[in-house]
Amino acid sequence: RFQACVYFASVFQAMSCGIHYLASVFMAVTPNFVCGIPGNVSSVLFYNSSESSIEDIWTLWTSTENYIVVQLENGEIWELNQCSRSKREVSLNLAYEYKGNKSIFSCSDGFLYDDTKWKSTVVTQWDLVCDREWLAKLIQPTFMLGVLIGAVIFGDVADRLGRRRVIWFTSAGQFVFGIAVAFTFDYYSFMIVRFLLAMVSSGYLVVAFVYVTEFVGIKARTWASMHVHAFFAMGIMVVALVGFLVRTWWVYQIFLSIATLPFVLCCWMLPETPFWLLSEERYEDAQKVINMMARWNKVSTPCKVSELCSVQQDDLVSGRTGDNDTSSTKKHNILDLFCNWHIARRTITVWLIWFTGSLGYYVFSLSSVSLGGNEYLNLFLIGAVELPCYVVACIGMDKLGRRNTLIPFLILSAMICVLIMFIPQDFSILIILANMAGKFSIGVAFGLIYLYTAELYPTIVRSLAVGSGSMMCRAGSVVAPFCVYLRSVWIFMPLLLVGIMALLSAILTIMLPETLGKPLTNTLVEATEMGRNKKSCSGKTPPAHSGAALEKIEMFGQETVSTEK
Repeated sequence: RFQACVYFASVFQAMSCGIHYLASVFMAVTPNFVCGIPGNVSSVLFYNSSESSIEDIWTLWTSTENYIVVQLENGEIWELNQCSRSKREVSLNLAYEYKGNKSIFSCSDGFLYDDTKWKSTVVTQWDLVCDREWLAKLIQPTFMLGVLIGAVIFGDVADRLGRRRVIWFTSAGQFVFGIAVAFTFDYYSFMIVRFLLAMVSSGYLVVAFVYVTEFVGIKARTWASMHVHAFFAMGIMVVALVGFLVRTWWVYQIFLSIATLPFVLCCWMLPETPFWLLSEERYEDAQKVINMMARWNKVSTPCKVSELCSVQQDDLVSGRTGDNDTSSTKKHNILDLFCNWHIARRTITVWLIWFTGSLGYYVFSLSSVSLGGNEYLNLFLIGAVELPCYVVACIGMDKLGRRNTLIPFLILSAMICVLIMFIPQDFSILIILANMAGKFSIGVAFGLIYLYTAELYPTIVRSLAVGSGSMMCRAGSVVAPFCVYLRSVWIFMPLLLVGIMALLSAILTIMLPETLGKPLTNTLVEATEMGRNKKSCSGKTPPAHSGAALEKIEMFGQETVSTEK
């Protein structure tokens, strides 16, 4: 009961991470627009359609190559393009086609935007079009850069100051910075506050993974950690719903920020994890938390911290030899992930899967609003399809194995990317369904790689391996928005890149060892032998703990890894 309450309270706030990660898909929409006009309009002409105002023309607008002809009250006739305007020298008749002389001017009077879908976006607020379009394209990559930096900073702070304090700060920070974004006064303050929002959102997601993992029992740990992603996906669905109901960007941002306010009000009651308290030798505080858990769960004889520590210490001492005392204190670095050819090949493959999973995840998510049909429904479905994919991932990992689940879904992702290229653009429903299938398959691979990486590497470099993989994941999330922008070069370019990366990852994954049902390795020698290679990674490596000792260590102090989308 206690673990269930802590778990659902913590992962509820993970929805806010999904909300803020994908909020820009509607907040930074660029609607149809043309240059502003230097006077009052008397009539408007668009091909063969004549209207009294420009607002009536937007329903007929089909391409950025179009232009609008307007006649002012003083008789002047202007042609309005997206990034320029021209004045006709001869203005006798109002006609759409004109072969005479024109004087071209810049858009010094601002721009006119189509507000039929969105009353206001950050693009229309600060005119982020034409020569300022690149500023709009930096919104999502800059946010993802904040995600990268926030994960590094708060992951380290959580190890130093505790999980609870970081959860307090980051959850409150998400609410405060989320509201502050809506009241920024210019583009640059908007970007700065969004960057801070990205840091605390990422920090919360990292620490939440560790927090729930350290509270949930071993039997439910895989499912519990995997379904943190499911609540992230629910956040994406909230973005679609709020975007459909609210069409002014700053009101939209406020509603998204208050969606998880209940957690901010109650997160102060969450306890610190006993694992962290024990690591800091705060045994009395750890015993208080254990006693509270026992009361909630109606356990009559709670475990004693003193007994737990003595058992673990005895097993550690009995499992050591003289050589271990010096070698176990050796500090490991990133180069240990390349100690021989087999471990290096494994590292390169794992990094590529992390990068590909993140790239594909955000390419499918961010491009969902450009598939045609109802963009709000598209995003909602892209989020909803994640919920069953994590169930499939968990079942596949337990029944088929990690590698045997990962390879088919990576190949399936690549095949779907190719399939979408051959679907006619008029078949919007089929395109949407194919994109949902692509998101499903890449989601399975993306969720699976978290646990698989931890099992592929020995204890001495496990955190280092997953941490470096997470960095590649975040690099993929930074690159993903730029990849989506390549649609302007060729509409299928993002899918082509994701498909190639997924296929390459699948081919390299064939060479990875299967870890299902195998004990966690403790040294680089053991990790290499798991890949059927006897070559040693170093001249002297500590032997593994005895089976009984290792089992108790894993049960009482299993290493937890902080990872995030």
